[in-house]
Amino acid sequence: MREYGVSFGIGFVAGMRSMSACAALTWAAAQGRTRGDLIPTGPGARALATTAAAAEMAGDKMPFAPDRRIPPSFTFRLAIGAVGGWALAGRHAAPEYGALAGVAGAVAGTLLGRGARGGDSRMAAGRSRGLAEDVVAVGLAVLVVKSAEPKRRAQPS
Repeated sequence: MREYGVSFGIGFVAGMRSMSACAALTWAAAQGRTRGDLIPTGPGARALATTAAAAEMAGDKMPFAPDRRIPPSFTFRLAIGAVGGWALAGRHAAPEYGALAGVAGAVAGTLLGRGARGGDSRMAAGRSRGLAEDVVAVGLAVLVVKSAEPKRRAQPS
């Protein structure tokens, strides 16, 4: 079960802040902590994903920001959770189960994050809770990246 904790964690981040999960995945990939070559590793990808994460955090506080539970947003969070869970599943874990753990984390992060946040971003209290959620999402993303196992690279023959 421990093999899937990081997968669940990246999904949870995706549920709270989807682009923060994307940024965390690019940083993890650059450190050789992801499975396969699915996640881009270059500095441009990391800069773009990190900038998108910061923009999402700013946009989230706007009164016109859509609810994270609407179908397109929720589906995107589940997809990021699945890809992230697959990519970060431990060496001895089945990547398919890692993807499922990522989806479960995304569901939990979406619903718990929304519940803790409350509904009104126009009020100071709503914005404050949104900032607190940003801090939790970034902190968890950093923890997930640091906790992900380095993947073994194929040795040249």
